Amino acid sequence: MSEPRTNDRIRANEIRLVGPSGEQVGVVKLEVALRLAQEANLDLVEVAPNSKPPVAKIMDYGKFKYEAAQKAKEARRNQANTVLKEVRFRLKIDSHDYETKKKRAIGFLEAGDKVKAMIQFRGREQSRPELGVRLLQKFAEEVQEYGAVESTPTIDGRNMTMIIGPHRSKSDVKGEAAARRSAAKEAARAAKNPKVAAEKAAAATKTSADTAE
Repeated sequence: MSEPRTNDRIRANEIRLVGPSGEQVGVVKLEVALRLAQEANLDLVEVAPNSKPPVAKIMDYGKFKYEAAQKAKEARRNQANTVLKEVRFRLKIDSHDYETKKKRAIGFLEAGDKVKAMIQFRGREQSRPELGVRLLQKFAEEVQEYGAVESTPTIDGRNMTMIIGPHRSKSDVKGEAAARRSAAKEAARAAKNPKVAAEKAAAATKTSADTAE
C-alpha cells in the first residue's frame, strides 16, 4: 500500500479538513489547510483521496507512521504466536465426551490459541449437514466467553469445520502470566522476611497519607 500524499504533494484545490483532535473543520482551500498545519507545526495528510473533495487531516505524520508500524509489528507477532488447535467431534457424541472436548477447547482459547472445531461424518450422516451445523453452533455459544467465531461451519469432504478465535492475544496472556509470577515472587519474599514487608507497607501508607495532605 502506497503512502498517502502529504503537505505540498496534495494535488486537490479544495479539501475537507479534519483538525488535529479529529474536529471537522469543513471544506477549505488547500492553501488555507497548509497554513493551519504549518501554524500548528504539524503535517497535512490526505487520508481519503477518492472522496469528493478529498479528506485531509492535520497530524504529526512521523508519529502516525511510527505508531502504525508498531501496530503492524504487534499484529504480525500475535499472528505468528497464535497456534491453531483442533478439537474433533462425532455427530452422535455423548455428553461426557462433548464436555471433555469443550473444556479442552476453552483451555486452548484461554491460552490465546485458535480452535478448529471439526465434525467427522460417517456414512449416511453426510446427508444431514444441518445436524452438524447445530452442534457447532451450540459449541460456539457455550465457549463464547472465551472466543468468537471467525469462520462459520463449512463442509470439507466428510468433515465440517468451524474456526473460533480467542478474545485475548497470546502476548496478553503471557503478560498476565508474567505479572502473576512477579506478584507470587514478591509474596514469597514477604513471607520469608515479614519485617521488610511490614516496613514496605508502612512506607506505602505514609506516602499515601502525605499525598492526601
